[in-house]
Amino acid sequence: MRITEILKKTEHRPWVLPTGNWQYYQEWNNAVFLHWQADINELSKFVPGDLVIDLFEGKPWVSLVAFTMEKIRPRNLPSFSPISDFHEINIRTYVKHKNKTGVYFLSIEGGTKISCQVAKSLSELPYRHSKIKREENHYWSKNSSFKDRLELRYQVGSPMSEKTELDKWLTERYALFQDTDTSINEFEIHHIEWPTFEIEMKCMDVKYPRFGKLLSGTPNLNHYSTGVEVVAWNKKKHKKLAAIQAVAHEKCQIYYP
Repeated sequence: MRITEILKKTEHRPWVLPTGNWQYYQEWNNAVFLHWQADINELSKFVPGDLVIDLFEGKPWVSLVAFTMEKIRPRNLPSFSPISDFHEINIRTYVKHKNKTGVYFLSIEGGTKISCQVAKSLSELPYRHSKIKREENHYWSKNSSFKDRLELRYQVGSPMSEKTELDKWLTERYALFQDTDTSINEFEIHHIEWPTFEIEMKCMDVKYPRFGKLLSGTPNLNHYSTGVEVVAWNKKKHKKLAAIQAVAHEKCQIYYP
């Protein structure tokens, strides 16, 4: 689909498109979504205080998304497959910031070391390298440093005839927020609505020790998607409350010694 056509399809968005030109293009293909209902007290340990955990009918959720990133490139430049194409796994939750809803990444793994380095330096997102392999209906990863392991064997079923409000709440997110030491970075994105399919999990081994209490047991909900073409805008930086308070405190010390 041409980017101009993607930008015209906006009826599914919760707010209007950002002003200004998009700056990055990418494809998120063949995505497996695993969703767990989470405990708010446990989840709060991983989310910065500047963000509000978003709730669906009073409950927070955490998702693991395993997919293949392809053709990522800056505006007006071609993609370069050794860097732009790689398998990715992210673990995310759902948040609000300044009345806008989005996702917050607890973890992002990429299957190509140089891709992780480039992505992390440009975006400040917490990319790390893991060994990831993918074959038809099989996704596998391992990270010895973190003792993380993932293996999924699955069978894709029929297209979902109708999405529930929860299906849309979990997948249709058009901003992401990530924290640095001094700021909350906001990234706006746009794509058509995710085409979703039923999925049957034949084998599922999810071992992330840091998030063991969040990703325990069988997921409450699963999805599969063939993927979406995505455009993204440059990040916006919002100063963290602690950084603002530190500046205010420093000014008080200057004027009132």
